[in-house]
Amino acid sequence: MAEINLFQSFFLIFSGAAIVASLALFGRQPLLVAYIALGVLLGPSAFGVIDNVQLLAEMSNIGIIFLLFLLGLEMQPRALIAVLRKAIFVGIVSCAIFLGLGFGIGQLFGYTDVESWVIGMALMFSSTIIGIKLLPTTVLHHKHLGEMMVGLLLFQDFVAITCLMILLSGSTGQVDVAQLGLSFAALPLVALFAWVVVKYLLLPLFTRFDRFHEYVFLLALGWCMGLAELAEIVGLSHEIGAFIAGIALATSPISQYIALSLKPLRDFFLVLFFFSLGAQFKLAMLPEVALPALITAAAVLAIKPAVFRYLLGNQSEDKVLAWDIGFRLGQISEFSLLIAFLAFNQQLIGSGASHLIQATAILTFLVSSYIVVLNFPNPIAIKDHLRRD
Repeated sequence: MAEINLFQSFFLIFSGAAIVASLALFGRQPLLVAYIALGVLLGPSAFGVIDNVQLLAEMSNIGIIFLLFLLGLEMQPRALIAVLRKAIFVGIVSCAIFLGLGFGIGQLFGYTDVESWVIGMALMFSSTIIGIKLLPTTVLHHKHLGEMMVGLLLFQDFVAITCLMILLSGSTGQVDVAQLGLSFAALPLVALFAWVVVKYLLLPLFTRFDRFHEYVFLLALGWCMGLAELAEIVGLSHEIGAFIAGIALATSPISQYIALSLKPLRDFFLVLFFFSLGAQFKLAMLPEVALPALITAAAVLAIKPAVFRYLLGNQSEDKVLAWDIGFRLGQISEFSLLIAFLAFNQQLIGSGASHLIQATAILTFLVSSYIVVLNFPNPIAIKDHLRRD
């Protein structure tokens, strides 16, 4: 088969993604699972139609940078503190339990200590896509369930950022404690620099030229990329820099416009990211990871809802509400895939551990989304009495 060029690759990816996304929506499946499945089919492990996977993977990293920039933009400090205060105890205890669960599973199947800890990291987080996107809008914005969900997911986001810093500090198969210390020391300096630049340079520019939408878009894009590169230079990472860039702009009145402007660009690169994950998934690894992935997924789907039910019940939450939150958060996360991707690239884990996390993510996304759609109020419920916009 003749090698296809970049345009043909994009044609296959995005035309194919449009088709499989339509099928996924009819089948009530998360879209990212469809993108991963398309990557597996078109990648080297299946039909081998697209073989320049490494180039696509490098391009798709930009989507993760935009994802973290937008995450920072949406974190209003005052509201953030309010919801985190409600969720911090449950967040800390649940993360510790799932970290230990993942480490235990890793040890059970003979993975190294570092690989087991990374598997534990991957199990700590729940999917924002399933947790928030399948929550009715009125519940998300006006009810206690929405507040608790947002609080727990935001707390997990902060933990995920810390995990990314840990992973990105080590590049030789061992976590570099000294480099991690330097990274944490550089963090407040980068944050202070970001605050000064936003206050004295960017906000005056936005205020003066806010009528020129193209300029606002360009300045926001340049700010995101610029601070991401600065963070990389001082020993952090592009992702951490983009997150700080977003938080620094979050209190600006123009932050929501920037977020809306960048979401299509973010989605473009995230389709590439999930496609490249699927394309890099080696079907030959399935015999090795099938049993561990099935057991890990079953443990996550059974234990996560029970843990959240118990912890929230101890905080005097209503029993039905506690189970509702538990099942909505009863899977692993998009961040889990990112952790597997980065840890493998940093040579902290092998191909087996990486594929275990990816397979567990796909399984828990599928099963958990079915549980939520069939049993709890959501915008795409099959049963009329559960459908809520």
